[in-house]
Amino acid sequence: MPSTPSDFRRFALSLPKTEERKHMNHPDFRVAGKIFATLAYPNKDWGMVKLTSIQQEEFVECHPAVFNPCNGAWGRQGATSVLLSKANKRILRQAILTAWRNHAPSELALKSLPKRSK
Repeated sequence: MPSTPSDFRRFALSLPKTEERKHMNHPDFRVAGKIFATLAYPNKDWGMVKLTSIQQEEFVECHPAVFNPCNGAWGRQGATSVLLSKANKRILRQAILTAWRNHAPSELALKSLPKRSK
């Protein structure tokens, strides 16, 4: 089932210490004051997640219909466009969580990792 802007917003805001603001006339999502995702750029069909270049490569390779690097230097630094209509909810949630972990304070990001069984 395709994802929607509402899904993107809900997933982003479900992460600890996340707040929604506006940047360049579209919603952005921040943790510790750092943008990790935006919505409706370049239009309402898209979102963006800030990944590392290696993470970006993996997401694009595994899901080429969903993810592509943003244009220019921003894209080369990991900014990755997400075509919401092609993203299932699981992969969208995974991309948003990955971007959030990249920008969250390390102690907060570590708490979000799955617990290992003893």
